[in-house]
Amino acid sequence: MTSKIETFARYHIPGNPLVLFNIWDAGSAKAVAEAGAQAIATGSYGVAEAQGFKDGEAFTLDLALTNLARIVGVTDLPVTLDMESGYGATAEEVGRSVAAAHAASAVGINLEDRMPGQTELTPVAEQARRIAAAAASGIFVNARCDVFRGKAADSHGPELVEQVLERARAYAGAGANGLFVPFTTNRACIAAICERSPLPVNIIWTPASAGGFSSRDELAELGVARISHGHRPWAAAMDWLSAAAKTVLSGNAPPYDG
Repeated sequence: MTSKIETFARYHIPGNPLVLFNIWDAGSAKAVAEAGAQAIATGSYGVAEAQGFKDGEAFTLDLALTNLARIVGVTDLPVTLDMESGYGATAEEVGRSVAAAHAASAVGINLEDRMPGQTELTPVAEQARRIAAAAASGIFVNARCDVFRGKAADSHGPELVEQVLERARAYAGAGANGLFVPFTTNRACIAAICERSPLPVNIIWTPASAGGFSSRDELAELGVARISHGHRPWAAAMDWLSAAAKTVLSGNAPPYDG
């Protein structure tokens, strides 16, 4: 397991980012692995919704670990688990939850700096303690930083960058291995964070049609080390399924017949 974690860590190269096309169950993991993925990553939103739950740790830790066991059972690739806020009210509880994920063969986790259902960020010192408890397991901790969440796009600038970097330094000092910064597509902000962050930076893919990106290379040039796709693969699969079902139920041939 240690060698697999180290291998996964080495995939995070600024300027040559690891691409994670997020999955939600064993079947989607197999499909993505067979497509040539270097690693497998769950996305909490898709995992929860696929099982009839809402995001925000309503999908319990036991269920998440059961799902993880099925995923690692169908692939030899490194698997990283989106653990939302860490499934714990305290740092000690987070440590136990993450240790359980590590024991279930996850090589990495995502850990948010906002508690389920909350809009305010967890204070930096408290979040650092939660990260340290998670990192004690030896797992790759991708520390999510939600500074940009809910902020208008025209406010994405140097002030928010400095807030991200303050947290990045604290999270690195606590033992985090990566920095996940969602909710911005501002190129100048992303470039500044990548240049000054003590941790390799993970950016979530946003399509060009939504003000995002046109290619992996665009993010690579900004210094990004990891690109994830979040809930979008699950949502696209469900959109296709719904449209195909409507076609069939209206009396027409299914789209896969063509």
